[in-house]
Amino acid sequence: MDWGTDLWDQNDVIDKHTQSGLDLLERYIKFVKERTEIEQSYAKQLRNLTKKYSKRGGKEEQECKFSNHASFQEILNELGDYAGQRELVAENMTANICDKLTKYLQDLKQERKTHLSDVKKAQQNLESSFKHLESIKKRFAKEWAEADKATQQAEKAENDTNATKVEVDKAKNHALARMRAAEECRNNYAAELQKYNNEQKIFYYTDIPQIYNKLQVMDERRIQHLAEGYCLFAHIEKDVLPIISKCLEGIAAAGTKIDHKKDSKLLIEQHKSGFERPADVEFEDYSQGIKPSNSESNLNPLKGRKHKIFKKHKSPPAEDFSHLPPEQRKKKLQAKIDDITKELTKEQDSGEALEKMRGVYEQNPQMGDPSSLEPQITQTSQNIGRLRGELAKYETWLSEAVGGEDSSHNIINNNSQSGIIATQNSSSNVYSEFDDEFDDIESPLGQCTALYTFTGNSEGTISITEGELLSVMEEDKGDGWMRVLRASGQEGYIPTSYVKLTP
Repeated sequence: MDWGTDLWDQNDVIDKHTQSGLDLLERYIKFVKERTEIEQSYAKQLRNLTKKYSKRGGKEEQECKFSNHASFQEILNELGDYAGQRELVAENMTANICDKLTKYLQDLKQERKTHLSDVKKAQQNLESSFKHLESIKKRFAKEWAEADKATQQAEKAENDTNATKVEVDKAKNHALARMRAAEECRNNYAAELQKYNNEQKIFYYTDIPQIYNKLQVMDERRIQHLAEGYCLFAHIEKDVLPIISKCLEGIAAAGTKIDHKKDSKLLIEQHKSGFERPADVEFEDYSQGIKPSNSESNLNPLKGRKHKIFKKHKSPPAEDFSHLPPEQRKKKLQAKIDDITKELTKEQDSGEALEKMRGVYEQNPQMGDPSSLEPQITQTSQNIGRLRGELAKYETWLSEAVGGEDSSHNIINNNSQSGIIATQNSSSNVYSEFDDEFDDIESPLGQCTALYTFTGNSEGTISITEGELLSVMEEDKGDGWMRVLRASGQEGYIPTSYVKLTP
């Protein structure tokens, strides 16, 4: 069924219908644009959320070694990928629906305007022909009336006995002229009428049907494009569903990767001090004449020893970290080995790149002079040799630290079992190097209170008593130890778990 055949007289209906179709297309474009804005805003909020909760920095990286922390970071990463898919939905909808349909809408508006203009022009031409026909018709009617009047006057003159022959002939000639003029107007009217009828037939049976059929084709084509746009709205979403499903599967998999036993073991390995628990406090029988000063000295062998804070010449800490507690020394040595290994890998990669570049220059002299790379290659080789030497040195120290761990534990146990008297006798030698490490004046980072009594039997540690107020000089670096300053001036490392920070 065609508009031109069935709706040839419904110009206003076709005008409103085609305009309504364009309005619907424009509404759909605006709808998709708002949908893309929602997707973009949603993706932006998701990215901000993942950024807000993502861990950064050394402490956070240390925590990410635990499976439950690492899994949460994986969830955040998967959510970031999910946000990327929402952005992709917005981009595809903008490009494949909004942009294309907007351009198509402009073309439709112009096409519709052209067709309706052709209808209006055809109507104006037909109306103009009809007006011309009406004017010829009126002229014919006027001439015929004049001819009829002249004929009647001629008959009257002929019947008038008083009229002369000249007057009768004149009346007859005038009537004949009028009749000829009327007949000519009649012929013109008949010809113009036939012409108008032909134009009207062409207008209603050819021109208007063709234009309305073009408008019908245009509107049906608009409907097809709109239908494609409707389908794209769903297909664009479906296209990202496989990746979104993988993101969700990754989030679920992150939960299954958590190993609570492994996390607990890792915490122990990272923070165990290696020291034995404090020994029982021995009973001091004052009735036997034991001096309180001696007993007090036994319980706290370092009490009363003045700390040398102000010292002009400060000895640097030992390069092998032997001044630190065993566990802390091992961690420091391992960290140093890791740093040297990274630097060595970097230098080796640089050396390989320089060697490749020299080979290219040798094969293609126009690209550069191979000899210009010699200084860099030499310097890189020297750096590699130096770093290998340092790596071997620190690995040796680390093996010694690991191998000597058992003996240090035995010493600690023996001291705790045989009493603290032996520690008192050698306290000046044990802490002489440690005192030198904290010679400069430092500002305390805060205050803390001792929860338990701790006896510092290892080099670099100090003893504290329960309830004692201490100044925090260095926070826990993740190894379970912190550096504090006692009111007596003694400064050294203690287990972090033995104190409570004061607000």
